[in-house]
Amino acid sequence: MSRNDDEQVLTYPIPNDAPLEPPAEWARLRQQCPVARVKLPSGDEASVVTRYDDVKQVLSDPRFPRRLDAADAARISATKSGGLFNSSMSSTIPDTGEEHQLWRRLVGKWFTAKRMASLRPGIEAMADRLIDEMVASGQPADLKAALGFPLPVWVICDLLGVPESDRDEFSHWSDSLLNLTRYTEEEVAAAHHAFTDYMAVHIDAKRAAPTDDLLSELIVATGADGYRMSDAELVATGRGLLLAGHETTANQIGKMVAMLLGDRRLWEQLLADRSLVRSAVEEALRLDASGGLGLPRYITEDTEVGGALVPRGTTMMCNMSAANRDERVFENPAEMELGRTPNVHLAFGTGAHSCLGQALARTELQAVLDVLLRRLPTLRLAVTVEELPKLEGLMVGGLREVPVRW
Repeated sequence: MSRNDDEQVLTYPIPNDAPLEPPAEWARLRQQCPVARVKLPSGDEASVVTRYDDVKQVLSDPRFPRRLDAADAARISATKSGGLFNSSMSSTIPDTGEEHQLWRRLVGKWFTAKRMASLRPGIEAMADRLIDEMVASGQPADLKAALGFPLPVWVICDLLGVPESDRDEFSHWSDSLLNLTRYTEEEVAAAHHAFTDYMAVHIDAKRAAPTDDLLSELIVATGADGYRMSDAELVATGRGLLLAGHETTANQIGKMVAMLLGDRRLWEQLLADRSLVRSAVEEALRLDASGGLGLPRYITEDTEVGGALVPRGTTMMCNMSAANRDERVFENPAEMELGRTPNVHLAFGTGAHSCLGQALARTELQAVLDVLLRRLPTLRLAVTVEELPKLEGLMVGGLREVPVRW
């Protein structure tokens, strides 16, 4: 069986019907068209998979790299380079093989669940400070701008030993490199070069006067076979942490809180039983209806996915958000069940390229939710769920604002 070439080519990402609801097309694709043709923001064509098993298969296969620098790979954005996944700016760290595993093991030693949990008091203190400022500014307030957006970049800057005065620059660089439509090729390149120049100077300073942060540790860390990161790899690692750890978590904070406040019974359930915070975070990750592009893969040889023959040279978009609602895997997949367990969602990917920072993201989301429940138990949306403004043009999807009262 091959892909159905008569199938309608869908615009991708597929727009969702309402801010917190998935596109109706997801269910149809899972049932009828497991490998569908789509047109990316660049205008190039790719394929998308939406079933849980198919997404897991493609993401787990070491033959299929996540970088799209092959000559026949689809461009993601309409810029000349095609965006972050196509650009050479993402190619410093080896993408496959033993070299990638050496790098991953070296960085992964730092991102353990135990070590991330040790950061929680500091993260909660940051959240308390931001909530203080939000409350002082009066209501209604935009929870995303006041808390969701700044908190993750503060955390990343702390990990990299970046001073507080430079946090705004990091926020701008993250937005520039992840946006599909807002910035020109020249602006994206300028952001990339500015970040690279900053990090080069920052690494030299850390080497001369190390402090208690991840970057200082990675500068001197030695892995298997004596592997040490080059300065270029250190810069790329810092960029990866910023891009993977800022916008994704910032948007997830807003979406998570909106989901929980959109049905007041859920918020009240958490207030009554705070032990549900951990599983509630996992359920919010699973139910994310605006996960953006998902993760791309370049198919390096003819392969079968979901009963369809996918030819070599195909750019495959793995839609984890659609897969996380697969009826074959999750009972009552459209329902938010705060105590759902087990919850085998794919929000952080799977396989050799699953998100290294997932323990950090979970720690941030749990800390934010705990602090909000403690500080603002009467928190509520200041608009209807239908009025929540969607964020357009960003690889990770989300809400532009989350207006709240308390």
